[in-house]
Amino acid sequence: MGLIVQKFGGTSVANAERIKAAARRIVETYKAGNKVIVVVSARGQTTDELIDLAYEITENPSTREMDMLMSTGEQISIALVAMAIHALGYPAVSFTGGQVGIVTDSYHTKARIRNINTQRIRKELESGTIVIVAGFQGIDANENITTLGRGGSDTTAVALAAIMKADRCDIFTDVDGIYTADPKKVPHAKKLARISYDEILELASLGAQVMHSRSIEFAKKYDVPLYVRSSFNDKEGTLICKEAEEMEDIVVSGVAVSKDDAKITIRAIPDVPGQAARIFHEIAKKNINVDMIIQNASIEGRADVTFTVPRSDLKEALNIAEKIKKDLLAGEVLHDSKIAKLSVVGIGMRSHCGVAEKMFSVLADEKINIQMISTSEIKISCVIDEAHADRALRAVHTAFGLDKAEKEEVIKV
Repeated sequence: MGLIVQKFGGTSVANAERIKAAARRIVETYKAGNKVIVVVSARGQTTDELIDLAYEITENPSTREMDMLMSTGEQISIALVAMAIHALGYPAVSFTGGQVGIVTDSYHTKARIRNINTQRIRKELESGTIVIVAGFQGIDANENITTLGRGGSDTTAVALAAIMKADRCDIFTDVDGIYTADPKKVPHAKKLARISYDEILELASLGAQVMHSRSIEFAKKYDVPLYVRSSFNDKEGTLICKEAEEMEDIVVSGVAVSKDDAKITIRAIPDVPGQAARIFHEIAKKNINVDMIIQNASIEGRADVTFTVPRSDLKEALNIAEKIKKDLLAGEVLHDSKIAKLSVVGIGMRSHCGVAEKMFSVLADEKINIQMISTSEIKISCVIDEAHADRALRAVHTAFGLDKAEKEEVIKV
C-alpha cells in the first residue's frame, strides 16, 4: 500500500462531468490499495471572476479581504469532489487549508507555507478515508486566511507530499505532460518523458505554465517524484525527477516565453558605492520580485540601472522608483510593459558550448533586437519586444532541433 497525492487543476473540475471524471480517477487509485490525498483548485475561471468582482467594488481592495474572498473558490471545489466520491460509494472528507493545519506567513495574496500539522490528515487516512484538501490557501499565526498566489495549489500538493513522505505526487491538468515548448504556440513541440527538477524549475519560472516554480522547489528539496498528466485521457505523462547522467546528452530540453514581466530603467544614478543596494532594498521591502538587472558603464560619474519585475507589480514598483529617483538625485524613470522574456533551458549546457551563439544568431536572422540578457548554468534568457515573442519562440525551438522527430520515450509510473 502506497500514499499518493493527486492534484486537480481548475479545468479538471470546471463542471459536473469533469468533477465526476476526477472522482473516478481518485477512486481507481484508492481501489488499487493506496491511501490518497487530493488537492483541488477552484473551478475554471472562478478565482479570476472573484478578483474582477472585487475591483468592481473598489479600486484598492484590502489584501486580507481578497484572501477571504479568493479562498472560497477552492472550498466549493473540494465539497463537490467529496460529494462525487460519495456518489461512487467511497469514503471522502474535504478540508480547508486551515482545517488541516497549513500555516503560512502573513503576506496576504502571496503567502508562503511555514509548517503543516498533519495530525488530522493522518487520522482520516488511517480510517480508510480519502482526504480532499483545498489548494492555494492556509492560515497565518493569527488564524487569518491567506492564499499562496498563482499556482498555489501545486505548492499545496507538493508540500503535503513532502511532509507526508508520499510515494508520488500526480499533477492532473489540461495537458498530457511537459513539452519542449507550449504546444499551443509551437505545433511541433514534443512531449518529454522525463525532465530534471532544475530544468522544470527554470522553465516554470520563465513562463512555462504547467507547474508553479515554488512547488518545484519543494519537490527538489524533499525529493518528491512528480508526474504531470492529463485529467482528460490516459496517455503517459512526464516524470519530474532527479537529474540522471544521460540527461546531459540533450543540450536544450525546452524553450519558454513569458509575457508577464515589465522593464524599469532609472537613468543617471550617481555612480557611487551602495546605490544598487538602496534601490533593491526599497523594492524588496514591498515583497516585489526582481528578475533581470543590468547596469551600464558609468559616464561622467552616472549610470543607468534597468531591471524587470512582474507586470502585476509594475505600478507599485514605479512608485518606488520615482521615490528612489528623488532620494538619489537621479535622472528620469522609464518603463516598458510590452516586453517578453525568451529562454532556452537544458542541463546539457553545462557540458556543451555554443548555445548562446546559436540563440543570438537565430534572433539576428529574424531581425529581433535583444534588450537584456541573463544566464545561469542551464539557462539563457533574452528580453525582446513582446510583438516578436511567438515568432522568436518558434524559430529558436526549431534551431535547437526540438521539433517532433524521434519516437517518444515512455516512462511507466
